[in-house]
Amino acid sequence: MTAERVQGKRQFGHRARLALTPAQVRLIDDQAHASRAMWNLLHDWWTMLPKDKRTLAAADAAIRQARKEIDWLAVLPAQAAQAVLKTYFRAWKNCWDGHADEPNFKTRFRSVMSVDVPQGRDLQITRVHRRWGMVNIPKVGRVRFRWSKDLPVGRHADKDNRITGARLVKDALGWHIALRVTTLEDKPEPHAGPEIGIDMGITVPMALSDGNTKVHTAWLTDKEQAKLLELEQRAARRKGFRKRGERISNRLQRTYDQIASLRARAKRRATDWQHQTTTEIARTYSVIVVEDLAITNMTKSAKGTMENPGTNVAQKAGLNRSIRGEAWGRTVTLLTYKTARLGGALHKVPAPGTSQRCSTCGFTTPGSREAQAVFVCKNEGCGWSGNADHNAARNILHLYRMGLALVPAAGRAVVRHPRGVKPTTVR
Repeated sequence: MTAERVQGKRQFGHRARLALTPAQVRLIDDQAHASRAMWNLLHDWWTMLPKDKRTLAAADAAIRQARKEIDWLAVLPAQAAQAVLKTYFRAWKNCWDGHADEPNFKTRFRSVMSVDVPQGRDLQITRVHRRWGMVNIPKVGRVRFRWSKDLPVGRHADKDNRITGARLVKDALGWHIALRVTTLEDKPEPHAGPEIGIDMGITVPMALSDGNTKVHTAWLTDKEQAKLLELEQRAARRKGFRKRGERISNRLQRTYDQIASLRARAKRRATDWQHQTTTEIARTYSVIVVEDLAITNMTKSAKGTMENPGTNVAQKAGLNRSIRGEAWGRTVTLLTYKTARLGGALHKVPAPGTSQRCSTCGFTTPGSREAQAVFVCKNEGCGWSGNADHNAARNILHLYRMGLALVPAAGRAVVRHPRGVKPTTVR
């Protein structure tokens, strides 16, 4: 007899591109603007009321009354309006607990346009083609979306495997739907693969301790990079004619939209490369060891203050852009949940000294990297030389095998540090 498999519940999100008609785009745009306006009106109402009258019931009644009296707020579905209220109250709760700053007004151009669909039964998702599916959006109708992942719909859906809700999100490439999915899956058996250490960098994005590397080309082609440069120069010229405080012209806004579209395309390609690379690594290796990098501190500006101005500010700014462009934190996040799903584990080790230690003799000294990619041991009895990135990756794996690993990322307790002063006037 075979042993029964242990099952566990898994919650994840899936993002798909919507194929909208111009009329449907206008309808969803109106809902998104109404959702943002609802947030701003709610924030204004909440902060002006006396403290003893700020309750969820009063806020709910105010939202219902506003949707009855104001036509352009009524285009937002009732459940989406309730989702705005819940999100707003949760934002205040995070502020009271010291996890975030106070909620504020949402601006028209700097806030992400989005609409919530809280209940999955309203979506009525069906698959009509190998590459396309249909979803029902409240007050919009049936909409096609790109089918790129098997979803628990129709006869495959039950109380343990279903879509619980969604959010419509607009970016530079158009409207997308982000589905919230809950499934019941078998817990994986322990992974039988080898251990690996990974050194993350800029010139070589991922260097593995077994000598392999994971590299990528530029996210934009030469033609696309030339087009981006031309658009940025055009935007700079047109911006020079705009007076301070004057509204952005339609020409300049179209140029900004084209720039955002190219940058979004580059980001999408980068994310796709990260997903494919991390999936391959998680399937191959059982234990993955990375450095515990303080990326926020590494990307701080070097401009300094008026009294103590910084040096090499432009060079440091370029380095910061390169570090953020490689998105090391997102790579670690992807590896964390993918290794857990496949029965492996991800560990972090302290970062100091990994690039200066010789992985052959253990001798550590500054200046061992004679070039960006060359490591030369200064120990007279060793003298080993080789690739600096692979040397650092072997040191990372060595720290784990010596028992110096930190708590595994999947089980680490998150410590919240308060930001600012806890508000005392709003409750």
